[in-house]
Amino acid sequence: MAVFGNSGSKKPAPSGVLGDTSARDYAAKLRLFNLFAEPELRQAIAGLQPSSESRVLDVGCGTGEVLEWFSNFVNPGGIVAGIDLAAAHALAARRRTAPEVLVLQADLEHAPFANEQFDLIWCVNTIHHMRNPLAGIKALARLLRRDGRIAIGQSGFIPEMFFAWDSRLERLVHDAVRAYYRDRYGLEEHHLADIRAVLGLLRRAGLTRITVNTVLIERCSPLQAADERYLVDAIFRGTWGERLRPYLPPDDFIKLARLCDPNHSDFALARPDFHFIQSFTLAVGHIAK
Repeated sequence: MAVFGNSGSKKPAPSGVLGDTSARDYAAKLRLFNLFAEPELRQAIAGLQPSSESRVLDVGCGTGEVLEWFSNFVNPGGIVAGIDLAAAHALAARRRTAPEVLVLQADLEHAPFANEQFDLIWCVNTIHHMRNPLAGIKALARLLRRDGRIAIGQSGFIPEMFFAWDSRLERLVHDAVRAYYRDRYGLEEHHLADIRAVLGLLRRAGLTRITVNTVLIERCSPLQAADERYLVDAIFRGTWGERLRPYLPPDDFIKLARLCDPNHSDFALARPDFHFIQSFTLAVGHIAK
């Protein structure tokens, strides 16, 4: 695959707004999300209708599940490649995917590819980790062939859950998560709302014929095993848990801990009225060259 460019000396990977570096590893959480959101992600990929000869690049490929799904569309006539800033993620994706799928550890602003090599770039839950998302999209646009497309996808930047049975606790938990992210990563309020700016970013980067579609990832009780694993491990333990204790009144933290505990009678996922909603937005723009 003659897609490599002259990348020169290796440049240090910059930290993103969530402290992303080449050494950061959250592969387990990425895998849980991909399996949880697989129906919606597969539907989004199918909607792009990649041809059997397409050259596809997954930017921020994580643990490689999406690379496999794209391979089902384009192999054997096309090409699928993936890059991820984190070395651990690239290694996990390389182990998961077929040998013909190229996986590299690389910074998307300095991707080691020649210009105008890909028909479709898929970039989900990645661009808003950057300090300068516009620069990132412009860097990706240079990799597109004539009339190529960039698909920028973003689920809720901070996971939220709707407590149908306790709207007050729902509000307190959402506020606590935002406060934690602001303190932990030094984020401002606009960082937490930038997911709504994808359309403007694509236009400012010079993309045309832009379409935007938002779907709801919606799950109700009873849950599938992949849904329960994601909610318990990635949200209840990984996003909430002990880190929210300083941001909630003691009694409310105890209520939240009980909702998150599979061994407690108040466990949220065992409730017959459990209802989870998370948005996923996919914006697609074309390059004209």
